[in-house]
Amino acid sequence: MSLHRLEAVQVLPVGRAEAWEFFSNPRNLSVITPPDMGFEITEEIPDRVHPGLIVVYKVRPLLGIPVTWVTEITAVVEGELFVDDQRIGPYRFWHHQHHFRDAPGGTEVRDIVHYALPFGPLGGVVNERVIAPRLQSIFDFRRGVIEQRFGLAPQPR
Repeated sequence: MSLHRLEAVQVLPVGRAEAWEFFSNPRNLSVITPPDMGFEITEEIPDRVHPGLIVVYKVRPLLGIPVTWVTEITAVVEGELFVDDQRIGPYRFWHHQHHFRDAPGGTEVRDIVHYALPFGPLGGVVNERVIAPRLQSIFDFRRGVIEQRFGLAPQPR
């Protein structure tokens, strides 16, 4: 199994409590997911993550084909970290860490995703040509939405 990694870092001009409030509400996934993904939570969920929370949703990641994706929140450190792991979905393996820490001018939000694909020996090529660029575009979209919602953090001089 070939493991791939994606990391995205963004500094928000708000306190950690406000950043945590937004990101730890799983309903906000629909706000930060590109519309062409057809993201839809299919079961009732609470407005806060907690260990053991199962989130079931449908997405249309490629060619409009619907895929059921089930993730479990496997770890939560209030105000600092939560982790979601795929239980059912399009990846062979998906482990997504969401980190929050104080930073000059606000809060650093760091996403670290480790994932593997189900395409055997073709996985590297599929990742390079299709999956990695698609994931990067999703995180780029998310960055834009977050900047519109919270603004830009002041740049260090």
